[in-house]
Formats: sequence, structure tokens, C-alpha cells
Amino acid sequence: MSSAATPSTEPVLRTLPPALRQLEQELRAWLDSTRRYPLSEAQGARLESLADDLRRQADALEAERPLLVVMLMGGTGVGKSTLLNALAGGPIAQASFARPTTRDPVVYYHEALKPDQLDPALRHCRLAPHDRASLEQKVIVDTPDLDSNDLANREKLHQLLPVADVVLYVGSQEKYHDKLGWELFLEQRQRRAFAFVLNKWDRCTQAGAGGLRPDEDLLHDLKQEGFDDPLLFRTCAQHWVERATGDGDRKPPEGEQFAELVRWLELGLDRLEIEAIKARGVGQLLHQLETELETASPPDLAEVAGRTRSVWEKTLGEEAQAAADVLLATLEPFQREIEHHFALEGQRRFRGPMAVYLKLFTRAKYATNSLRDRIPFLPRPASDEPKAPTTWDLSAFTSACSAAAFSRHLDARGRALSNRLLLDADQQGYPLDLLAGPTEAAGKIDWRQRYSAILVEVLDQVEKEWAKPVGVRRWVQATILFLADWLPAVALLAACTRVLWLYFMREPSDPKLELIDFLLPAIVVLVVLVILHVLIALLLPLRWATIRGEFQRRLRARLQTELLNVYAPVPGDVAEVMRNERQQVEHLRNEARQVTAWLNQREQAASINSLYGG
Repeated sequence: MSSAATPSTEPVLRTLPPALRQLEQELRAWLDSTRRYPLSEAQGARLESLADDLRRQADALEAERPLLVVMLMGGTGVGKSTLLNALAGGPIAQASFARPTTRDPVVYYHEALKPDQLDPALRHCRLAPHDRASLEQKVIVDTPDLDSNDLANREKLHQLLPVADVVLYVGSQEKYHDKLGWELFLEQRQRRAFAFVLNKWDRCTQAGAGGLRPDEDLLHDLKQEGFDDPLLFRTCAQHWVERATGDGDRKPPEGEQFAELVRWLELGLDRLEIEAIKARGVGQLLHQLETELETASPPDLAEVAGRTRSVWEKTLGEEAQAAADVLLATLEPFQREIEHHFALEGQRRFRGPMAVYLKLFTRAKYATNSLRDRIPFLPRPASDEPKAPTTWDLSAFTSACSAAAFSRHLDARGRALSNRLLLDADQQGYPLDLLAGPTEAAGKIDWRQRYSAILVEVLDQVEKEWAKPVGVRRWVQATILFLADWLPAVALLAACTRVLWLYFMREPSDPKLELIDFLLPAIVVLVVLVILHVLIALLLPLRWATIRGEFQRRLRARLQTELLNVYAPVPGDVAEVMRNERQQVEHLRNEARQVTAWLNQREQAASINSLYGG
């Protein structure tokens, strides 16, 4: 690593905390917001952790000269504590506390730093101040063993790792690539700079079972992970501790590099490189944030929503047909009542004698409609069969029919419809966890009331169509109405004139008028009314059998429209919600990208590539 570059005097990284804090606030606001697309528990925990790291980095970078935290990580017995003592020039436990153990994190920092300048996670560790000016801006932390049997120790390590800028992965001839340590390294390498220490070098000079020395084997494995030129220091930490305490004067084994490690810590990590490492750490943090946000981003459902809607339209058309058949079957037993209603409405088109005649005829014809409810021995409808009202109320009657239809079939069909639609959507690849709630909510609206209103609407439409036809039927109806309104009166006038003529103009010798002669006007009028009535029945029929087909067609179309209005927009509405939520995630990712682009420029100002894999 080069240390020849001239350090920048401008605290560039101090301009970064506001951006990180803003990003943290936006991330937390997004996490706390109500969203349709769910986060898994693991995703939520990772994003919360990243938000904490953004805050931690913002706090750390606000210092005029940021601290570099170098953390020792390794398994039991590799010599992390011995290495820290060697770096300190003696057992630092002599300062103010008992010798550190693998369960007690130790923080080695310059005495010019106040403890409150350290990260909160470090303040609760055992603090060991020193006066070495070359390490003034560097904090070295000895952590618990990563393979400790005590889960609390592992938890302490995981709580400290987010603070680290550089991790010194310490291994020995037995533990330089153990499973737990290597997995943790692979997890943290995306966020931390890594240098490697192979301690107890005096035991590593011989080739192992694979024909490679431990350092050669480790370098080979690191190259496989993208570290083309990793920093690897071969040390005998115990030798330097003994030399510092005067307990030994033997020479270190050939190839031992403890002095190079000290020189790298003291001189190799200058201010420019510290800022570059900080920038790279923040950049990797932002990169991981982008990655997590990408996995948490809702899918683009526009295409699948279009396919789902097309399939749903077919299913809803079939449901409308089935519902129309059920409602029609409920109305069938009351066709006389319906015809009665139509007849009463039709009478309003006529005036004079024809109106009176039709009123009397209709009353006589449908007098038995209400007899079933008053005569004990006449057949009655089933208990769930709607009853025809004594005083006709179309709205009440259709409500009763709709309620009966739902009790028999439509309630069960409504529940099954949601499942059918969800099955169709699943076959199109639509995520059911997003669609199930809105679809089931659509199925829980008051369909009874809606179907009842549709029945009234369709009956009214059919009645009006027959009452006010178009085309040839319009002229036929107009002609019959004209004849019905005027012909009885004309016939009555003609018959009366005829009777008067016979009465006043007869000769004395002519026989007297019979009773039949005086009844002639009534007979003529009645004959005319009957003839007109027959014409009305033939040319303007308004019977259930005549209108049933048209009613069924219109009812199906109206039910289909209503079902489509409620259900068909659901896939598109959910897709639109996902699009809006995806835009929120993309905004956060763009914010992270902008900061990352600025950091990349800073990182390129120093040579720190050897601390990171490809």
C-alpha cells in the first residue's frame, strides 16, 4: 500500500454526515410507513441494521479527523490478545485491569481521545489508553472469540463488527480457514476492509497435507474470493511480548512480519488512506443498502395484472350467467304477479272506457294472486320462498327474491368466486399474498342489496322498453292506443245515436223498442273493447313468457357489468400500489447511488485495493 500520497488538508468526509442522516431518516420513514408489499422479518431486521449503520457512520464522520477502528477477529487460541499485547509493547492489562480474556472486548486508544468520542458500542468495553502519537487516530479492538461456546460472546462480537473499519482476521496453523470464521469473513467482506494475520508463524513453516504451507493455502483461498493482492502478515506475537518484557532474546523465525504489521498500522494508514477506507466502508454500506432495497422492492405487476384481468373477465361473465339463472329461477313462481304489475303499469297508457275496462279485467284476472296467503288448503311457497306482496311493491318483492336466491345459492357462490378468481390469478403468476386481501374484501360487500337493486333496474328497463317501443312496434302501439282511446267512445256515440234514431224517428205502426235495443250501446262498446283487448294482447304482449328471454339477457349483462366494476380493477389497482411503492424504493436507491458516486471519487485518491476483494 502506498503512503507517499500527500494527505488532503480538507476534511472532505465531514460533508458526508448530512447526506447519510437524510438517507437514514428517509429509510426509517419508509420502514415505518404502511405498505401493501410486505417485508420479511429478516429483510426488516437487515434494513433496520443498515439504518443504524448510517447513523453510526454519520456520527463517526462528523469528527474533524475521523477515527479508524481496527478490529481483531479470530477463533479461540489464535493469539488475538497476545497480538494486541505485542502491538501495545507489553501486557496492557498492567495499566488498570486484569488480563483480558476472550469474553472481554478491549479497546486500545490514544489518551487524547475522550471516551465519549468513541462509538457507543466501544464505550462499554474495557478501555486501555496509550500515548503513542503514531496511533492517535487509530483504535484497535480485541474481540471475543468468534467460535466461543458461549453464545453471549458471539453476540458481543456481532455487536462490535458494525463499528469496524478494518478487520484484522487473525488465524493460526490450526485455525486460519475454519468454517465459522470463514463464513463470518464472507458475510462481512462486503462491508469491511480486511487484512490477514497468520500468527504463530514459527509453527507454519512446514507444508501441510495438501503440499502447501498455511500461508500459501490461505492466499490461494483468498484469491478464489477475489483478493488478488491481499495483505497477509506472518507474525509470532508471543515472541514480541516476551522480548518487550525481557523474557526472551531469540530471533524471530525467517519470514516473520510483525515489524511490517506495526509499520503498516502506524505509517501505512495515513490520513488520506483512512478517509479512503472510510469512504469505501460507507460506499459498501450504501451498496448493501441498494442491494437490500432491490430485494425489498415490489415487483412490476403491470403485465401480469393485464393478463389476470382478461382471465377474470371470462370468469366473471360465467358467474353473471349463473347468478342470472338463479335469480330468474327465484322469480319464475311469481310470473303472474310480475305480469300483474306490468298490466297495472300498462293501464296508465289508456284513457276513458278502455282504461276502466282494463282495470276491471286485470282485477278479475289476478284476483287469485293473494288467495294462497288467505285460503288454508291452497299450496303455499316454501319457507325460503319470497311471498308476493298483497299490495304490490316492486322493490320489496325483488329484495325478497334476492334474499331467497342468496340463501339458496348465491352466498355460497360469492364465497367460491373469490377463490376461483385467486386461482385464476395464481395461474397467471400474480402473487396471491398481495391480491388475496382486496379480492376477499370485494366479496364481502353487500351483494344482496346490489342484486336487488339490479333486479328492480332491469325489470323497470324491460317494462319501459315494452311500454315505449321503437320502430314498427312504436307505430303499432300508437295506432292501438289511439283506437283504444277513441274507438269505444265513437262506438258508444254511434250506438246511442242509432237508439235515439229508432226511438224518435219510428212510425206509429212500428213495434216498440225492445230492451235489447236500449242495451245496444253497452253491447257495442263491450264488443269494441274486447276486440281492442285482443289486439293489444296479440300486438303488444306484456307477458312473462314474452319478456323472459329479454329480461334474462339484460339481467346477465347488468350483473356482469356490476361484477366487473367491483372485481376487474383489483389486479390493476394492486399493481398501481406496487408501482408507487416501487418508486419510493427507487428514490431511496437513487439517493444511495448519488452518495456512492461521490465516494468513489474519494476512494480513488488512495491505494486501498489490497484490503478488498473483487
